[in-house]
Amino acid sequence: MDYTFLLLLAAILVSTKLFGLLTEKIHMPQVVGALLAGIILGPSGLGMLESTDFLTKTAEIGVIMLMFLAGIDTDLEEMKKTGLQAFIIATMGVIVPMILCGIVYFIFFEENFTVYNVLKAAFVGSVFSATSVGITVETLNEMGKLKTKTGTTLLSAALIDDILGIVVLSFLTGFSTGEGSLAMVLVKIAGFFLFVLGCGVIFTRVFRSIAKEHWHSRRVAIWALAFCLLMSYFAEEWFGVADITGAFFAGLILCNVSKSRQFVAKKVAVTSYMVFTPVFFASVGMKTDLSTINGEVFLFAFVLLIAAIVSKIIGCGLAGRLTGMSGHQSLVAGIGMVARGEVALMVAQKGISAGMIEPAVMPAVVLTVICCALVTPVLLKLAIARGPELA
Repeated sequence: MDYTFLLLLAAILVSTKLFGLLTEKIHMPQVVGALLAGIILGPSGLGMLESTDFLTKTAEIGVIMLMFLAGIDTDLEEMKKTGLQAFIIATMGVIVPMILCGIVYFIFFEENFTVYNVLKAAFVGSVFSATSVGITVETLNEMGKLKTKTGTTLLSAALIDDILGIVVLSFLTGFSTGEGSLAMVLVKIAGFFLFVLGCGVIFTRVFRSIAKEHWHSRRVAIWALAFCLLMSYFAEEWFGVADITGAFFAGLILCNVSKSRQFVAKKVAVTSYMVFTPVFFASVGMKTDLSTINGEVFLFAFVLLIAAIVSKIIGCGLAGRLTGMSGHQSLVAGIGMVARGEVALMVAQKGISAGMIEPAVMPAVVLTVICCALVTPVLLKLAIARGPELA
């Protein structure tokens, strides 16, 4: 047996943590450090790390666990408080970036208007439909604005935004396989959501029953993780939907089991962030081929960044204004939805796996995601500080 994989794993864990701590020191998300570790130590940098079958599969487990945690951390009660307003903001926050960023990609890289090329553009656009709620929450909390009505609405909209983004990814993944007719793809996707609904009814009751006596037992976390992996498998193999979609909805089902929800999330998070998640982010960095960067890619990244920022501000801001927010509140809501992070990178990874996103486009995508994460706190603080007090 070749034991090189142990050396690679150790190098990834140490480098992602060190770079993560460095970026945190300068008030940047740790995910940026993990990406930089993959880029610098990967084939485009020092060449110390290279992708292997072991790392590919470990990274896949990492992204599945991340999406499971995103689902289980979803606060459905919080979303109910803001209701229709948050849903409309989130919907516009998915549609407008998807269209605008997709158009930018199409203009730069596609010449012929075909269904396949439109699908590729939609995949790139979908990368920027999801919001990184963590960055926005941290900024609002720091300024003491998280518990305002605007902050609550923004938080709920960001959570709904992720759910809608995953639904869009399900459709795009189904269409990208090229297997069967349009009707068959729609039937499979509909079948998947019916399957999720059935699992929700059954397994919510099962886990609530288990949680009555064993909510603090490790076996609950193990069964929950097994449920997540099974949902991921069924989504991919039975319905042709991305495995991370199955993982997300597994978490969404278990977020209703209030007694054991936090315990399960804590245990899975420890497992995920100790091994699997660092490998995922490092692998994204390793696949970011800097040798493909030229003037056109830089220009594309710049225009894509502008589109990614403007589309959220206009889409979510306009939706906020139409649903009763003031001009200042709408601006804050729009800027708060600009941040992209883990979910965007996960969708991009799925796009590459499905052959819908070219590897040459990945550097621009990663750069745009990083810049969105960096610029959001700055813009959000300026918008809040220079306007009237948030309600």
